[in-house]
Amino acid sequence: MTRKIEDLEVNAVKFWPERIAEMERNSSIIPTLIETQDKFISLLNIADAEPFAWKSVLANSKKLSANLFLKHLMVLSDIGGEKLMRFKTELPKVFKNNTIEFSWNGKNYSYKFQTLSGKKTWNNTHLKVDGVGLSKSEKLTPVIEDISNLILFGGAAITDNIPNDIEEKCNIGTLIGHKKELDAFVRQRYIWVSRITGGATANSLGNLAQQYVVFFLEERLPKWDFSKKQIDKISQNKRTLLSYDIVAKSPKGNYCAIEVSFQVTTNSTIERKAGQAQARQQQLKKAGHKIAYIIDGAGNFERSSALKTICQFSDCTVTFKDSELEKLSKFLMTLDK
Repeated sequence: MTRKIEDLEVNAVKFWPERIAEMERNSSIIPTLIETQDKFISLLNIADAEPFAWKSVLANSKKLSANLFLKHLMVLSDIGGEKLMRFKTELPKVFKNNTIEFSWNGKNYSYKFQTLSGKKTWNNTHLKVDGVGLSKSEKLTPVIEDISNLILFGGAAITDNIPNDIEEKCNIGTLIGHKKELDAFVRQRYIWVSRITGGATANSLGNLAQQYVVFFLEERLPKWDFSKKQIDKISQNKRTLLSYDIVAKSPKGNYCAIEVSFQVTTNSTIERKAGQAQARQQQLKKAGHKIAYIIDGAGNFERSSALKTICQFSDCTVTFKDSELEKLSKFLMTLDK
């Protein structure tokens, strides 16, 4: 699938996606969240008398501050600061009188947001859920209460025009009192989060981008192996095997090397990959394998000559958009046909 530079650029993200930037911000916080996950699970299990019982249980907790409780909800629901700021703008048009009506355990309840019409934005700094904010325990504030209730019960709202992210992701409140289901959800979610933020270079955006690609492909190609960085018998000097950013091995034993380059500011990395492109494709092709490139970032698109070379000697070239990564997964599926 040969791509023109113009086509790639139209479908490029150009700047680091919020999901990757959020992963980097979360990487230093994840150990604290995992350490306190039992307290979080216990709090919601106890708070099963009515939907807002979590407030009184949280007020009596010595190990779980209000901002840490909210951070748990944000990470578990995949609702980050950027989405919350968007909700702050959208929701006054959705909830009449700033009040959400929702269903919980077969009964209807309502909650009036205290800060939805306020001037302050719902960002991580204001919520004290960034690295600096979480270094200090915060008591429950109106804005933390508002967003906690939104993430807990927003998906159960009885109204039209709810944003998709809220409808699909803000349902943690339905697990209150259901110990087995809540426990499984929280632990499985943190296994996933730990995987894509773990490792010695977890705070590297480039490394997180590669890990995100692997996770994306593993979800769509569960029988494939993405655990290695090298391909047998593909060497640079007959002794040392060549290394790639990602290696995809199909169930039938076919390989595709995947190189990832996301540069917001221009540098020589893309030039190096371009310089290797022809030789790498020829070597892999001779052994019956393929090579794909994921190219994105404003800096890379300033190097049009290098990009042209990569496109010329690539079996599949895509950007970092999810729709583009879908194209890569479909390309990989053809390897076993």
